[in-house]
Amino acid sequence: MDLISKAPTGPIETRWDRHRFSLKLVNPANKRKHTILVVGSGLAGASAAASLAELGYQVQCFCFQDSPRRAHSIAAQGGINAAKNYHNDGDSIYRLFYDTVKGGDFRSRESNVYRLAQISVAIIDQCVAQGVPFAREYSGYLDNRSFGGAQVSRTFYARGQTGQQLLLGAYQALERQVGAGAVAMFPRTEMLDLIVIDGKARGIVARNLITGKIASHLGDAVVLGTGGYGNVYYLSTNAKGSNATAIWRAHKRGALFANPCFTQIHPTCIPVSGHYQSKLTLMSESLRNDGRVWVPLHKGDRRPPSKIPDDERDYYLERRYPSFGNLVPRDVASRNAKAVCDEGRGVGETSLAVYLDFRDAIARLGPHVIHERYGNLFDMYQRITGEDPYSVPMRIYPAIHYTMGGLWVDYNLMSNVPGLYVIGEANFSDHGANRLGASALMQGLADGYFVLPNTIGDYLAANPLEPVDRNNAAVRDAEAGVARFTRRLLEANGTRSVDSFHRELGQIMWDYCGMSRTAGSLERALSKIPELRDEYWRDVRVVGSGEELNQSLEKAGRVADFFELAELISTDALQRNESCGGHFREEYQTPDGEAARDDENYSYVAAWEFRGVGQMSELHKEPLVFDYVHPTYRSYK
Repeated sequence: MDLISKAPTGPIETRWDRHRFSLKLVNPANKRKHTILVVGSGLAGASAAASLAELGYQVQCFCFQDSPRRAHSIAAQGGINAAKNYHNDGDSIYRLFYDTVKGGDFRSRESNVYRLAQISVAIIDQCVAQGVPFAREYSGYLDNRSFGGAQVSRTFYARGQTGQQLLLGAYQALERQVGAGAVAMFPRTEMLDLIVIDGKARGIVARNLITGKIASHLGDAVVLGTGGYGNVYYLSTNAKGSNATAIWRAHKRGALFANPCFTQIHPTCIPVSGHYQSKLTLMSESLRNDGRVWVPLHKGDRRPPSKIPDDERDYYLERRYPSFGNLVPRDVASRNAKAVCDEGRGVGETSLAVYLDFRDAIARLGPHVIHERYGNLFDMYQRITGEDPYSVPMRIYPAIHYTMGGLWVDYNLMSNVPGLYVIGEANFSDHGANRLGASALMQGLADGYFVLPNTIGDYLAANPLEPVDRNNAAVRDAEAGVARFTRRLLEANGTRSVDSFHRELGQIMWDYCGMSRTAGSLERALSKIPELRDEYWRDVRVVGSGEELNQSLEKAGRVADFFELAELISTDALQRNESCGGHFREEYQTPDGEAARDDENYSYVAAWEFRGVGQMSELHKEPLVFDYVHPTYRSYK
């Protein structure tokens, strides 16, 4: 299979503009004849659905929540990057492009990343016009703060609730189109299969989560904006409902899955507190602007932090990376936190935590400034831990957060299945092996507001599509497959709960394919996952029926998909004999413990083709070419 990226060539500054001009157009009268299905209503999905409807397309938008306002995008705290250079500190579109390619450890397409940096400027203008209340300086200009992986201040923010405010802006745009009749909204509806007819994506099979009714929805193109797959690890910073079912079912219908092993560990998370904890809570990376990360200098020091003098503290990020200090990228910060805890210098009851200390910032700026910048984050931390971060350092530890892998897409955001588009975190396209902080919101809105509305017309204009008959064999086959899958879960009638299996799978993934991996650990994962998957289908107990609201059934289907995805993640990690970004193979590191890439053998996108449950997936490779940011040793020292 040839992977044709459609990435333009020539001067990188003009690639997107020239490519956009070359795309075929659909005239306004004909747009009304096309129906586009958008699955997901977070930042990517809501912005795409609103923009496509604004252009004149008929849009159907699906979400499993009761409202788009409950999408996981709302949990993003720290900010959104854009190269406006308001601080006049040397930022530019090219520098944002450079930082993103470097931060992703040279495992992303240059053309996609440069386009993202270009569009970032327009995103801020779009959101301000929607009324998003970004923080402002005294002068009235929008304020910026710093994030990991950059030496400039380019992150726009709304206190610690940036994702919520951006989502409300996209939600208002979406609801305007719902009110105008251009978008039909389907809440509490979960996609369970992709309908492919004559090789083209023409619809989805979905279950109404209230009534249990399974129905097909048909159109001319399908857009997946369903987020990432971090919950395969059970404990993550994702919402409990976040899942991989939409992209995984599309993968089983032929869509290639790219770079699944590139999962991100976020360094600033409230540590695990007990065995039966069901999720983890993120503390925004923005806190590393003013908070200093440290551990006791000596192993086994159990004194309260206030009793440990400065000369007996190890501010290890500042020591190891003097140029970037506490603002190193997430993968670097996470690995260093694990290293000091492995040395026996971790803090807290479990010794699996490090301190994030605001003592010096409060003394320098005053508590009122810290409250203004991070007040809601401090309040959240205090409610969860019972500790006041104004007087006691926060305790943090890395946790599963974002996933850089996802369905493979070309430059137009279309998968290898014609008519199937994938946007936001659901695709693999922009972040390589590690995402820089504050770039998730940027990509989701770039894809939804600016890229997809331009590129989807090229497909629709070039492919005259006949209406699909609901009695089409492919439609009936997809509906029957979903019904069989549902019956199989309900009829298992075992003894163990879905959550117990999910928790055990997550522990396997964290232990053997987590912050660091080895060939041996990955082989153990690949022996344990199929055994647990077989036990799942023999012994899972799903209560209730399929003709009602049944959250046990919902979770059961998602966890079944997680088993298959976990096997692919481990397979991908095992074949990539290098360390890069969030994929750290212990066998491949420099003498001082940094990731050691192998550009000669692994400078490619690994795109996997599904061959059947329990069968080895087939690997296809898209070579990565670097004309502008040449791969070098990634140093933040």
